[in-house]
Amino acid sequence: MIDVEVRGRVALITIDRPEARNAVNGEVAAGFEAAVSRLEADDGLWAGVIAGRGPVFCAGADLKEIAAGRADDLHTERGGFAGITRLPRVKPLIAAVDAPALAGGCEIVLTCDLVVASRAASFGIPEVKRALVAGAGGLFRLPRVLPRTIALELALTGDPISAERAWALGMVNELVEPGSAVDAALSLAERICSNAPRAVQASRDLVLRGLLAGDEENWAMTDAALPVVMQGEDFAEGPRAFIEKREPVWTGR
Repeated sequence: MIDVEVRGRVALITIDRPEARNAVNGEVAAGFEAAVSRLEADDGLWAGVIAGRGPVFCAGADLKEIAAGRADDLHTERGGFAGITRLPRVKPLIAAVDAPALAGGCEIVLTCDLVVASRAASFGIPEVKRALVAGAGGLFRLPRVLPRTIALELALTGDPISAERAWALGMVNELVEPGSAVDAALSLAERICSNAPRAVQASRDLVLRGLLAGDEENWAMTDAALPVVMQGEDFAEGPRAFIEKREPVWTGR
């Protein structure tokens, strides 16, 4: 139910359960954790793209599984809901959204670092319409990518927003035509992979941790990250390629 395809340095991870609106069951959760863990462990993979096959990116939790008493199966010990929303990682993930991403599906999108969406996409956390709360990170991740008032609008009304509005507000990096989200996300991933992977990972870490820290802590984290990057082989390759007027050849070491 989770397909993984290697495209050069990029892992394309696709939810393949269209008959159930790509809803998360135990197999999807276990597959997600395994796929992202594979991405993290493989030195030859530097970024990932997450997509959904069919007319819905992901409708969230499979309510039939919950009704059958298998709610715990929708979580993994390391990854939390869907095996991904709490999973520790260092490599960039891009969501390629070409259809509605609702409830836990929206929270999977919010777990990613960047978002490419087509005009056929929409985003929402409708849990309050069912006397629930978005418990897989949506309530604190939405205010990081949307203005506070808009995040509250989504959380309190349960109504979705269109891809166009999400793009205008900064939640979406690229807005494309229907059917183009995966290709655009892979192109964005390739742009990321043209850079030194250790520097990319350190930069991602500093941006994300910096959102929650004050200036003093941010300076300390920055000062600690620089020596780590400078110790790698790629640190010498960057200036050498510049002097030799050629594209750098990164090793990831």
